[in-house]
Amino acid sequence: MSPRDQHVLITGGSSGIGLALARQCAAQGARLSLLARDHTRLAAARTELLAASPGASVFTTSVDVALAADLTAALTAAEQTHGPVDILIASAGIARPGYFEDVPVAIFERAMAVNYFGTLYALKTLIPAMRARRHGAVVLISSGAGLHGFFGYTSYSPTKFALRGLAEALRAELKDSGVGITIVYPPDTDTPQLAEENLTKPIETKAITAGGGLWSADAVAALTLAGLARGRFSITPGWQITALAWLHSLLAPVLYWSFDRTARQARAQQAKSPAR
Repeated sequence: MSPRDQHVLITGGSSGIGLALARQCAAQGARLSLLARDHTRLAAARTELLAASPGASVFTTSVDVALAADLTAALTAAEQTHGPVDILIASAGIARPGYFEDVPVAIFERAMAVNYFGTLYALKTLIPAMRARRHGAVVLISSGAGLHGFFGYTSYSPTKFALRGLAEALRAELKDSGVGITIVYPPDTDTPQLAEENLTKPIETKAITAGGGLWSADAVAALTLAGLARGRFSITPGWQITALAWLHSLLAPVLYWSFDRTARQARAQQAKSPAR
């Protein structure tokens, strides 16, 4: 489905991949609704979008997607402004890497509340109407960490695995309903969230993820919209993520060995480095 002349609603639309998707959807003539927590970032995003695409229609509202009633109210306000949502892009997410024993349980709970339930609440609100109209599309932004449980991401990977399971089950249920579902597995992407992750990322995690390269948010967004237009279910940017998606079960023993070896080497290297 193309965003042109469609109401596209993006959670987490004030920065990163969500904002990059908003830019490209606005350029294609979509009516946009952006939901995020930060008022200041939302205002800046709206200003940027209107400057880049004069005449664009952009609705914004601040909301915590982890609060079901508040999110439902925000979705209702967006539909009162732009009409029924045609394309939902669930991009809101948080991540705080760290060693398992150092990450508080509250972080695990918050990550699941935002990354999984924040997506689920939006789907539960919007999919029934899409099915009734036999028209709509849903895009879930997962992560490469939703295909493999990477070192240091014990609070994050489970939330993205949960999205994968949800998407696969929904794909089966929505087959022939007129509602498409797409899930995206971005690798490390140059966003404010990644900058924040790097503040707490273990040295082993940095060593393991370094081999995957760094994508721009615009590149991930472009690949996402191209896949959406073609009706693709799974979008895997880069050959590494594509191989992980297609061959994970076969590759898992090799991956475990390789990543464990990289982690050991990183620790050994750190131990040799002079203390700062």
